[in-house]
Amino acid sequence: MPKFYQKIAFQGALGAYSDVAARAVFPGIETVPCASFDDAFAAVHGGATDLAMIPVDNTLAGRVADVHRLLPKNELFIIGEYFHPVHHCLLGVKGAKIGDLKFVHSHVHAIPQCRKAIQRLKLTPRVHADTAGAAEEIARNGDRAHGAIASALAAEIYGLDILEANIHDEDHNTTRFLILAREPQTPKDHADVLTSLLFEVRHLPASLYKAMGGFATNGLNMVKLESYIDENFQAAQFYCEVEGHPESAPFKRALEELTFFAKDVKFLGAYPAHPFRKR
Repeated sequence: MPKFYQKIAFQGALGAYSDVAARAVFPGIETVPCASFDDAFAAVHGGATDLAMIPVDNTLAGRVADVHRLLPKNELFIIGEYFHPVHHCLLGVKGAKIGDLKFVHSHVHAIPQCRKAIQRLKLTPRVHADTAGAAEEIARNGDRAHGAIASALAAEIYGLDILEANIHDEDHNTTRFLILAREPQTPKDHADVLTSLLFEVRHLPASLYKAMGGFATNGLNMVKLESYIDENFQAAQFYCEVEGHPESAPFKRALEELTFFAKDVKFLGAYPAHPFRKR
C-alpha cells in the first residue's frame, strides 16, 4: 500500500481503537477524529482526509450496524483490511488506586466485554459513545471514584494511569477494519486478494442461489455474504466478499454469470487479504 497518505479519518475521540488501528497500519500518519461514521465518510469524500479507518465486525459484538448502513450509499472504495486485537485497560486519574473506583465508563460494547472484571471490582458501569471519549471525560473531571475502560493509547493521550491491563473476558476479542479511499487501488499481484461487490437479485425463485453459482463453479471462495432489506423488509441488496482478483479469468467468468441473475452490480474494491486470515 502506498506510503504517501497524510491524513486518515476515524469515528471517535483520539485514543479510540480505530485511532490505534490507523496508527498501526500507517505509522506517522495524522489521525483525524470524527463525531460519527457519517462524518468520517464525509471527510474522505470532501478531501479533508485521504483515507478512513472504519470498523465493520467484532468477534464478540458482531457487525457494526451503522457502517453497514453507510457502505452501500457511499462512493468510497475499499483498499485494505486490518484485524486489530482489542486489549481493554482499566484507566484511572493520576494517583488513583483500584480501591478508589466506584464507577467505570466506556462504550456500550466494551462494558459487557469486561463483565467479569467489573463484577469482581464491584463497579457501576456508565455507557458512553466511545471508549476514548469516556477516558477523556474522567480525565477532565479528575474524580478518583470514576474510571474508564479504554486503550493504552487513550491513557497516554489523556494523562491517565493504567490500573489494570487486559481486563477483557475473552482473549480472541478482535475487530476487523476496512480502509476506505476515494479511488480504487486494485493490487497488481493476483495472490491473496479479496474483492467486494454489491448487487441486487432479480425477483425470481432461486435467483440468489443461481447468482452465487458462478463463484462456486469457477473455484472462488465467498467469505462473506450479507443482505440489506428495503422498506418492505425484502432483501433489496447483497454485499459479498470473494477470494479472488477481479482481473483474473475465473473471476471474470463468475462475474458474467452473476450479472445474468443479478442487477446493479457495483464494484467496491479489491485489496490484499490480511495475514490474520491465515491463522
